[in-house]
Amino acid sequence: MEQVELTRLLDGLIATWENEVVEFKQASNDYSTDDIGKYFSALANEANLRGADAGWLVFGVNNKTRRVVGTDYRTKAEHLQQLKMQITQNSDPRLTFRDIHVLPHTDGRVLLFQIPAAPRGIAISWKGHYYARAGESLVSLGLDKLDEIRNQTLTQDWTAQFVADATLADLDDAAVGKARESFAQKHANSFAPEVVAAWPLATFLDRARLTREGRITRTTLLLLGKAESAHRLSPHPAQLTWSLVGQERAYEHFGPPFLLSSTRLYQRIRNIQLRILPQDELVPVEVAKYDQKIVLESLHNCIAHQDYTRNGRVVVTELPDRLVFENEGSFYEGSPDDYITGTKLPRRYRNPFLAQAMAELNMIDTMGYGIHDMYVRQARRYFPMPDYDLGEAGAVKMTIYGGVVDPAYSRLLIQRTDLPLADVLALDRVQKKLAIPDTVAAHLRKAGLIEGRKPNYFVSASVAKATASVADYIRTRGQDDAFYLKLITDYLTVKGEASRAEINQLLLDKLSDALSDKQKANKVSTLLTKLRRQGTIVNAGSDTAPKWQLAKK
Repeated sequence: MEQVELTRLLDGLIATWENEVVEFKQASNDYSTDDIGKYFSALANEANLRGADAGWLVFGVNNKTRRVVGTDYRTKAEHLQQLKMQITQNSDPRLTFRDIHVLPHTDGRVLLFQIPAAPRGIAISWKGHYYARAGESLVSLGLDKLDEIRNQTLTQDWTAQFVADATLADLDDAAVGKARESFAQKHANSFAPEVVAAWPLATFLDRARLTREGRITRTTLLLLGKAESAHRLSPHPAQLTWSLVGQERAYEHFGPPFLLSSTRLYQRIRNIQLRILPQDELVPVEVAKYDQKIVLESLHNCIAHQDYTRNGRVVVTELPDRLVFENEGSFYEGSPDDYITGTKLPRRYRNPFLAQAMAELNMIDTMGYGIHDMYVRQARRYFPMPDYDLGEAGAVKMTIYGGVVDPAYSRLLIQRTDLPLADVLALDRVQKKLAIPDTVAAHLRKAGLIEGRKPNYFVSASVAKATASVADYIRTRGQDDAFYLKLITDYLTVKGEASRAEINQLLLDKLSDALSDKQKANKVSTLLTKLRRQGTIVNAGSDTAPKWQLAKK
């Protein structure tokens, strides 16, 4: 928003003052991140219940005088971005501010945190607890409001319906064990693994959103049901199919429990190591044909968004150089392109009950980041971007490439790890002989990334040849995450504990030289978050002064 628009918005919020979807704080120098998270949960949930597009948390306004007094809270832009990450890490499902508007008001600096409404059918929690508002007060989200949110879509949601005569005996023991483990990892900040393991089965299933009112749902059977209990979902087939096409032909069907079957299907895919030789180099880059996280993210998305009422199955076709994922049901909210940047929040889901349960078990991300992450990971592997085909009525088809299409494109990504995703997407279209806008073509040509004349552009070979020495290439490429994760755990094994400054000193000079200082800081945050979610490390300090330690076994 422009300053004039923000000023007008602020004046309007002050005029109506605090209510269920607006909160003002003076927040002179600092404010508890944990309290911000609670307000984030409360305002998101209340915005949903009141049909508002967003809730607002405003810093820099005095609560008593209702006048702008200014705030010095996180004056650096990168610190506000870190707050976004902190909110994402501890909200469930993962969500963050739509935007943080900085208004240089005549009476002082004002921050307007724009909080998106919780999606229909899904309440937002902070560190495992749900919050709401009672007038101007922050309170726990009552069962009446929680039920109101959940019931928004239950009557239309096929996956939320009860299964007659189904009992706990219909559940697969191995799947239940895996579900407890995944839930404990996701909620490591709220529950110790031994606490989750000690819950009665019925309690765990309700907390993991797998059952409703203590009764077995179709979601319960899809994710945790025994294979022999799939008949209870008839006539709707609960099936994943792997099909091998090429010189060799094979296939296999996988039924419930999908929590385990998706991994079994992945293991059927032939995932060899491929070597890419950079131009004028002697050291090849080795990458797996397919990234496990990308494959499982794609397969889990098919499961979550399948239209089960169409009586179809999810099909994964393995061709010599690509994987094709197909599921029944049109793309439900927007288009795939909307999610590539990672900024769009889906407001509706075809199967909200199933999507919520899968999020609780760490199978998917319900906040629209999954597609963005797949594209980023594929770019880091120097392979073509995924393709979506929505041409067939009532079906979605996605292709993941397992090889090089244009060597110049892959060599360019090896040497230019600093390219923004937008440029990579445009170069991907060029290598696939697809049209690009004239403005994009002009930008790429000016940067020396493409050659040729419209419409016959091609990735510039001259850039691909301009490779530095092998040593420079290795420094630019950096190491795999496993390398950095082991450095952290080895350090904590010897030292006992470490502050963020000590972790930075350990890692920053070892990260890729292609990363900016901000990108390196974000990378370290991501690595620590990964170890924390795995249950490998814990923060024995605070959000502002962390003390990282190895988790006790």
